[in-house]
Amino acid sequence: MKAMHMATSSISYFTTALVLLLALEYLGLDQLVIGSTTSCARNRCRPVRANDTDLIQFALNLEYLETELFLNAALGRGLDYINPNLTLGGPPPIGAQKANLDPLVRSIIEEFGYQEVGHVRAIITRLGGFPRPQLDLSRENFARLMDAALVASLMGVEAGQDAVIRTLLYKFAFLKVYPYELTVADFTNHISWLRNELGRCGDKDEGIVVPETLGAENRTWSNVLSADWESLTYARTQSEILRIVYATGNESWPGGFFPRGANGNIAMRFLKNNIIADQNNLQEATKH
Repeated sequence: MKAMHMATSSISYFTTALVLLLALEYLGLDQLVIGSTTSCARNRCRPVRANDTDLIQFALNLEYLETELFLNAALGRGLDYINPNLTLGGPPPIGAQKANLDPLVRSIIEEFGYQEVGHVRAIITRLGGFPRPQLDLSRENFARLMDAALVASLMGVEAGQDAVIRTLLYKFAFLKVYPYELTVADFTNHISWLRNELGRCGDKDEGIVVPETLGAENRTWSNVLSADWESLTYARTQSEILRIVYATGNESWPGGFFPRGANGNIAMRFLKNNIIADQNNLQEATKH
């Protein structure tokens, strides 16, 4: 009985870590709209206009985030140890810790971490980069995101990582996640709900178990690969992604994993809009 309890606890700890990793993998490049239009008529759901360099460099923010999450989860140390030159002088992540993973999962996540290092290097080498933004990977930040629901060549690898993580999560779909009274499947549904709420452009992702009405051809409740009603992959714009990783629902208000905001021309454009809005509000307030 004691052995059974210990095994269950171990599963609970590393499935919690996997749920967190899933949340990040949802933000991968495979779901980033680079230049196409969307079906949403409102401007907030349209891709931003930018040159190719700025668009790819925008993804560097997410690559830094995934690199630090994967490396620290598997090894307890990040880019400053593996390849400090790639940080370009950016500050170390806040609160990053090694996760309690079983040997199989740890080796998979470690591999993902090294892949992300390669992605960071590829972008910086080919297009130039910017200092690693301030990242908050603390337990407290994850807890805030989780309690709110909750809780980003390159594209092929990102999509493959997502599939592996969702498969691992599906294997443990009906186990409870410590310390919450929710199963892994419940948690992925809550994560998807929150991301849709923050993204503000409709339902664009789903958990690993869904009603048959949302399953492939309305015939299955398993949902290892999340896709729309035509079984096509979902896509998110740059502003949607910022709303989610900031955890504010607003691409101009930093927070969440990027407490000081993301870097690069696209992210700075949104931050500048927020500064201008604040200045306008201050001017209006001083008139009265």
